[in-house]
Amino acid sequence: MAKTKSLCIVLLRLLALGATTSAAVVMATSRETTFVLNLAFHAKFTDSPAFMYFLVTNGVASIYSLLAVFVPSESWLGHLVMALDAVVSMLLTSGISVVLAIGYVGKKGNPHAGWLPICNRVPKFCDHVSGATIAGVVGAAIYFVLHMYTLVRTIKPLLG
Repeated sequence: MAKTKSLCIVLLRLLALGATTSAAVVMATSRETTFVLNLAFHAKFTDSPAFMYFLVTNGVASIYSLLAVFVPSESWLGHLVMALDAVVSMLLTSGISVVLAIGYVGKKGNPHAGWLPICNRVPKFCDHVSGATIAGVVGAAIYFVLHMYTLVRTIKPLLG
């Protein structure tokens, strides 16, 4: 039974690694050039600090996922991993939040501020950002499940 539980944890960590890595890679490759009135308009993820923050948070989560696979859950490091799972979950959630906010402005614009929507001009760029956001949400959901599982596993022996 213990072998099955540790196999599930490793599998979830590898899924989280895949989701966060793909979110980072898709965001890093999001760029498009279009022409408006014979002027070149470049859209790339480096134009927005929010997109760069999302890339960094998913990169950090990917590296942490890779390292956490090798930590035995029965050691004292297992308790540290539980705390770091919570930190990584919050980090991923904050990255998703900023990307959703900027993505909404890119899709709908903000008429009160005079910001025009750009997704009708650079649809490939917006599709990449949407794909990265979806992969990031999947990674955050996996981390939430991981955190809940390790929390229950740690508290259950204390309750008897």
